[in-house]
Amino acid sequence: MTTTTVVKQQAAPRATGAAHGRRGRRPARLVALLFVFPALLLLGALVVYPVLFSVGRSFFDASGTRFVGGDNYAEMFRDPATLKAVRNTTIWVVVAPALLTGLGLILAVLVEKVRWATAFKLLLFMPMAVSFLAAGIIFRLAYDEDPDKGVLNAAVVSVHDAFTGTSSYPTARGREGLLTEDRDGSYRMTASAGHSVTLPMVGVLPKDLPRNTSPAAPAAGRKAASGEVRGVVYLDFTPGGGGRQGKVDPKESGLPGMKVEAVRDGGTVASTTTAADGSFTFSGLHAGPYTVKLPESNFAPPYQGVSWLGPTLVTPAIIGAYLWIWTGFAMVLIGAGLSALPRDALEAARMDGANEWQIFRRITVPLLAPVLTVVFVTLVINVMKVFDLVYIIAPGPVQEDATVLATQMWLVSFGGGNNQGLGSALGVLLLLLVIPAMVFNVRRFRNSQR
Repeated sequence: MTTTTVVKQQAAPRATGAAHGRRGRRPARLVALLFVFPALLLLGALVVYPVLFSVGRSFFDASGTRFVGGDNYAEMFRDPATLKAVRNTTIWVVVAPALLTGLGLILAVLVEKVRWATAFKLLLFMPMAVSFLAAGIIFRLAYDEDPDKGVLNAAVVSVHDAFTGTSSYPTARGREGLLTEDRDGSYRMTASAGHSVTLPMVGVLPKDLPRNTSPAAPAAGRKAASGEVRGVVYLDFTPGGGGRQGKVDPKESGLPGMKVEAVRDGGTVASTTTAADGSFTFSGLHAGPYTVKLPESNFAPPYQGVSWLGPTLVTPAIIGAYLWIWTGFAMVLIGAGLSALPRDALEAARMDGANEWQIFRRITVPLLAPVLTVVFVTLVINVMKVFDLVYIIAPGPVQEDATVLATQMWLVSFGGGNNQGLGSALGVLLLLLVIPAMVFNVRRFRNSQR
């Protein structure tokens, strides 16, 4: 037998085996395709088709019957509401991910030094279990401008009143025809040294009077000495009816704590505060007329706190709610990366004399850079799509001031605009903004796997 014949006989079984191997792999591929097909079908129905349909719909008018080309995209950047949504989305992208990543990093480092670290992590991660709808309702109540409802304004009002005080009688007003009201809200009456005056007030409910209030009648009977101006500020109202307007009756109460000033030649020469029965006295005055004045500070409305959901602060307020929800997420991810750091590098730095701040800045942060980048980019993708919190927390009058691209897309399409063409264009814009961040994240995941 020749050498050629032997080679052919040896090659024949090999070729036959390769053919059998290929035929054996075909059924395996078919089985794999059968298993993947439902997932591909769902992916196409729920992701690919809506994206393609939105792209196509963005080139038609509101009714969807007339092709308008790029008019929707041009209108999108001419609409002031859309431009405001782009601006607010930019604020979200710049502020929220950076704050969350920084807070997550700080908390992850500090938690390692806490004895009950697991319980602390659980406490911070719990808001992630709350739906955005529930979180929006919670913060809508927390940001309420009424201090009796909004916990934040209740705290702000308490601190404000503790340092600056509050007006004694915000609802009080002078008896018409007996006291003169100035433009600034103060009341006045003219008196001469050596005389007494009565300053009747109305508009105060008996239940709102201070606890130390006494009847005003005894104070009204006091006579002023030479060089004095005496008087009484009282509630010109007799419980149960009766009494005379402008006259102090026995059942009428004084108004304690009322600030009174004696003014002459445009300047305040004396100032005092009424006693429990509403009486006051100015001593050491020169002869002549004076203006007895009740300053406007006595009647200033109570401090109501901060308008958290006003046009100025609504976006920062909603970002604050977002931070409450997602800080635990950032902390847990960064904490996982922190636990994987080589401890020998940290210990070597401590042995070389580095303090904790130097270790954090020069070793911990550079080693955590890949994790911090992934967290940051993931949060960027997330904030671009934020909708629930903005729609629920922002009240109707300031909805346009807080709107972002996702809410603007909904408002234009279904929230009254009924223009699915323009809404689809906004959806395409949002997709184009998200894609670069998604591609960056995918590439980082692939590189880390290698």
